[in-house]
Amino acid sequence: MKIILTQEVTGLGQPGDVVEVKDGYGRNYLLPRGVAIRWTRGGEKTVESIKKARTSRAVRDQEHAAQIRGKLEAGPVDVKVKAGSAGRLFGAVTTSEIAGALAEVVGEDVDRRTIALANPIKTLGAHSVSVRLHDDVSATVALNVIPA
Repeated sequence: MKIILTQEVTGLGQPGDVVEVKDGYGRNYLLPRGVAIRWTRGGEKTVESIKKARTSRAVRDQEHAAQIRGKLEAGPVDVKVKAGSAGRLFGAVTTSEIAGALAEVVGEDVDRRTIALANPIKTLGAHSVSVRLHDDVSATVALNVIPA
């Protein structure tokens, strides 16, 4: 089955890629989750618009990504969240909150979908996350979760 990816799928491709997958994987997993759409001849315009949006969000080049990585890895980034008196959070720290804190440090937007959390962050203190800035460049960022 030929499909067009609308979101990144690890091990399969980036948004806008046309890939061939097994019928069951496409029909039962990718399509119902909205991660992909069926490929059609008219879907080439869709592919172009997805790739255009992807390039506008992407970091310009590898050199620019290395500069951003240097800023992110320079020191811990403070993320302010609501917390109870015992230090427990009301919910978990989301990738959107992390992206907002990273954007303040870097000075430009960081896409929340590039942030990889190993486990949900549900406590105050020091944590680390991985941010994929470019295909070849990723940064490990030290987070300091503090009460707001």
